[in-house]
Amino acid sequence: MAPKKLLLDFIHDHAQARADQVFLTQPLGGGQVADYTWGQVLDQARRMAAHLQAQGLGPGSHIAILSKNCAHFFIAELAIWLAGGTTVAIFPTEGPDTVRFVLEHSDARLLFVGKLDIWKQQAPGVPEGLPCIALPLAPPTDLPGWDAIIAKTAPLTQRTVRQPEENAMIIYTSGSTGTPKGAMISFRAVTDVAEGYARDIRQQSGITGAYRVLSYLPLAHSFERAVIECVSWFDGQGHIFFAETLDTFVADLQRARPTLFISVPRLWLKFQQGVLAKMPAKKLDFLLGLPILGKIVGRKVLTGLGLDQVQLAASGSAPIPPELIAWYRKLGLKLMEGYGMTEDFTFSHRSTAALNAPGYVGTPYPSVQVRIDDNGEVLIKSPGQMSGYYKRPELNAECFTPDGYFRTGDMGERRPDGLLKLTGRVKELFKTAKGKYVAPAPIENLINEHPMVELSIVSGVGRPAAFACVVLAETLRPRLSDPAVKAEVEAEMAQVLQRVNSRVAEYERVQMLVIAREPWSIENGCLTPTMKIKRSRIEASVEAELDRWYQSKSLVLWA
Repeated sequence: MAPKKLLLDFIHDHAQARADQVFLTQPLGGGQVADYTWGQVLDQARRMAAHLQAQGLGPGSHIAILSKNCAHFFIAELAIWLAGGTTVAIFPTEGPDTVRFVLEHSDARLLFVGKLDIWKQQAPGVPEGLPCIALPLAPPTDLPGWDAIIAKTAPLTQRTVRQPEENAMIIYTSGSTGTPKGAMISFRAVTDVAEGYARDIRQQSGITGAYRVLSYLPLAHSFERAVIECVSWFDGQGHIFFAETLDTFVADLQRARPTLFISVPRLWLKFQQGVLAKMPAKKLDFLLGLPILGKIVGRKVLTGLGLDQVQLAASGSAPIPPELIAWYRKLGLKLMEGYGMTEDFTFSHRSTAALNAPGYVGTPYPSVQVRIDDNGEVLIKSPGQMSGYYKRPELNAECFTPDGYFRTGDMGERRPDGLLKLTGRVKELFKTAKGKYVAPAPIENLINEHPMVELSIVSGVGRPAAFACVVLAETLRPRLSDPAVKAEVEAEMAQVLQRVNSRVAEYERVQMLVIAREPWSIENGCLTPTMKIKRSRIEASVEAELDRWYQSKSLVLWA
């Protein structure tokens, strides 16, 4: 029996069969773009791979990429694989300390410096003496440049063959709780996940030929890496567009007119808030409810968002409020939720048209096994499962059951039809003075349903009751200098508190709702690069205020 094809085999085949087909489209600024065909992508990657090997960076070398999403992230990763190496991608928003930690811990032997906004702050984190190469869209540096290197380097001529058990990449978790950990993902895993996703996307979207996507979520994260990059390597029919900047995002979307689109809950919420800032929620809801006009209005809203051509949309990376999914579906967008994590290369559960329900993340993919242990923790065995944490054997022993299931750290419940509902994180559970455990995530989802709320956190370890801290919607914050707006916000938040408390158990009720002084962001350390909240960081920042808040007995407070 012939060995199973791996991702590199598919890439070689596509580059041969589709040499002149445009694969990647990179904006260059001022409305200009650069297109890269399959043939050009493989040629550039082969030339850089030859250069890497000439520097002694052959089989087993760990080579890092620090870059925002761009065409040359794809091409550099391919070059690393062709040279026999393993990719270590670093989030482009990380500070110098994390950059240094990942580079040193991963034993990286070279760093590709790509498209970045804060390279001057990050550069001191690069260990002295580590070789670096600047990608075409890198900030101005004195580093050797990609274009100059490939211009003078002859390409590899032989097909590179990698083994299934070899590591394709080490993905460092974004560090929401403690030191980042490096999950080792093999070529077998990335191939199986890409195949599984590609098959499911085709089935759910109904797309049979070419498709278009916009790559903008961090490629250093497993979600974008698996669903956008690896699926496109496997399938061969995707046209990948990239976003230029946050300011040009709408124009980038309009250029791509994606037929597939993935995002994370915080961005889905921001898109909604942008729509509701232009049209009041009650008016839009009324119009959408009209038999014929409703479809026209929904299509107009989606066109304004650049999503009118989308045949399948997905949300992942964190829980999304069920009401938000329902709102997009009412517009006519086929939005499905999925569930996965770095350790299974995001390949775990997804909702489908046939099996979905509010508050549930879906059913397992056909090749995924799942069970709930006696403590309520979700255990997963996935084709995308990591080989282990790099240089952390003690964590491997903790994270896997004796029969090979990964301990996700998520609490969950399963319906008889297989739909999974996540009920919180094992390590996020906390006890109030009432002595019972409170799971914050479901309560936060109830709070986040309100259009005035962008993000929230529920805490209260050892306190008489839980409290909630919220960040108000971005469109609302500039208007808070108006006393009337402030009064309206307080009244609305009091109603939110009452509504939430009517839907939870007595011991889970929230005593007060505190409006955050400033928005939580990656820059101030309250969000991870994938925009998950850093719970411990936020809790520590408000610890000194808690006694005063609890003593006030107010339902709504301003931090």
